[in-house]
Amino acid sequence: MRRGVGLTLLAAALSVVVSSCGNGVIDKSTDGVPPAEATGTLRVLIPSFPPSTKGREAFQKVVDDFHKTYPKMKVEPDFATYKNLNEKMSTSIAAGIPYDVMVTGVGWVQPFASKRIFEDLGKYGVTPDFIKEKSTPALIPAVTYDGKLYAYPLVADARAVALRKSAFIEAGLDPNKPPTSLEEIKADAEKLTKRDKNGNITRSGFDLASATGFRQSFTTFLASTGTPLYVKGEPNFDNKAGLDTLLWIKSMINNVQPYGQTNAAQQPLVLTGEAAMGIVNGGVDCSADGIGQKNCDDLKFFRFNSGKEIEYVGGDLASIGSRSRHKDAAWSFIQSLTKPSSLDTLAKLNKKVPAYKDASNSPQAKSNPLSQFVADGLVYAVNENEVPGNWLEMRGNFDIQLTQAVLGQKDPAKVLHNLAGQSR
Repeated sequence: MRRGVGLTLLAAALSVVVSSCGNGVIDKSTDGVPPAEATGTLRVLIPSFPPSTKGREAFQKVVDDFHKTYPKMKVEPDFATYKNLNEKMSTSIAAGIPYDVMVTGVGWVQPFASKRIFEDLGKYGVTPDFIKEKSTPALIPAVTYDGKLYAYPLVADARAVALRKSAFIEAGLDPNKPPTSLEEIKADAEKLTKRDKNGNITRSGFDLASATGFRQSFTTFLASTGTPLYVKGEPNFDNKAGLDTLLWIKSMINNVQPYGQTNAAQQPLVLTGEAAMGIVNGGVDCSADGIGQKNCDDLKFFRFNSGKEIEYVGGDLASIGSRSRHKDAAWSFIQSLTKPSSLDTLAKLNKKVPAYKDASNSPQAKSNPLSQFVADGLVYAVNENEVPGNWLEMRGNFDIQLTQAVLGQKDPAKVLHNLAGQSR
């Protein structure tokens, strides 16, 4: 869902990052300077706080906490979005004015760490054991490159599956026994799909959440067979499990769901009743301002299991820029950012789950049934795993080529083989 943009600019910027210091004005280093005496500007690139009044007020609280340690440091935020994040980062590199703290998502750490844009956090005590103790172990692979950790998890962006109880009962299915395997899901989805007299689908049997591409859907369904998309940067989908999964998606589109189906509110279709089942994100507003309690009461949540029970989990991850002149201050800022109160605010603002040890008992989890379900399911987390260094380019390739395969424009087996070759 987070498509990279500005990839050409990024590649150009990365090609000069090692050989050029740029022409930007950079503060003197404050590393080694007592925090109370350190001066300068800490540049923070952070798409996690929406650029609204609430978002800015929440960010200021983090800054205020940081100023307890670094009272003389200025903080300059850049409230980017995931749509312009690549462009922001590459422009700063090219201009020679690097960010000190950068927040990205799953699949971003390996490409930037491989180009030495992110700092190894081992010097600040960030190890797998540290994250297991303090944060969310599910996101360790996402922050790891070449055996080292280059980011610290902030919030987990989890996915579940939902069904409408009323639709199941109407179709003669038991909502208390949801389908979990791909085979079961397809069989039930076909029974749940409604059509008009002309054969047009009026209610989808299953929403694959594929309006923006099939990459995450493919990754999720494949993982439920026990097959991760990548293993230590090497493709793991050009095989029978990958082909079977892609053919399954192909058999669903325009059978139980029209291709590209979405709604004006950009909400999961199962939440609005436009689909009987479907993939949902990590939170639902059951109040009158949201979908309402009646709609919420009609929902049941479950996870995919075609051999392995899984929950797709993305997230927001905080890194220190390798060219920062304020690395110690940047780490102090990340410490303020990862305090439970800060993460609780981030989770609420983004309908995600805070990435701390006891997320199941967080205010966000307690606020609605879907967040509670995904928080409890973080132990089943999967994602693209440790991706290759060219992943930001590959993301777009996946969406384009998988779509071509699903729509019958290209041979599915050849598409997977091509994508595997492009990943190396």
